[in-house]
Amino acid sequence: MSISAVMGISLSGMQAQQTRLSATANNVANALTPAYDRLETRFGNSQGGGVTASVRPSGGATFEDGSNVDLASEMVALAEAETAFKANAAAWETGADIWDVLLAIKRE
Repeated sequence: MSISAVMGISLSGMQAQQTRLSATANNVANALTPAYDRLETRFGNSQGGGVTASVRPSGGATFEDGSNVDLASEMVALAEAETAFKANAAAWETGADIWDVLLAIKRE
C-alpha cells in the first residue's frame, strides 16, 4: 500500500466522521421538534480502501417525552466522532511526515 493510499484512507475516515458529526448535531438541534425522525449514520467500506458514510432517518421508537432523540446517546456519538476523527487525522499526519522524510532524502 502506498503512502498516498494511507493518506486517502485517513481522509475518507475524517470525512465520514464529519458526516456523523453533522447528523448528530442535527439530532441534538431537533430533539424537541415535533415528529422529528432522528438521523443515523451508517458506515461501510470503500472499494479502494477507506470508509463511506451515509445518513438516513432512523424510523426508531419514541421516548416518553415524545421525541425519538436520546440526548445522552447523541453526546456519546459526538465523543466517538471526535475520537475517530483525531485517530484518522493522526494517521494522515503520519503519512504526511513520511512524505516529508522522503522529500528530504531526495533533496540530499
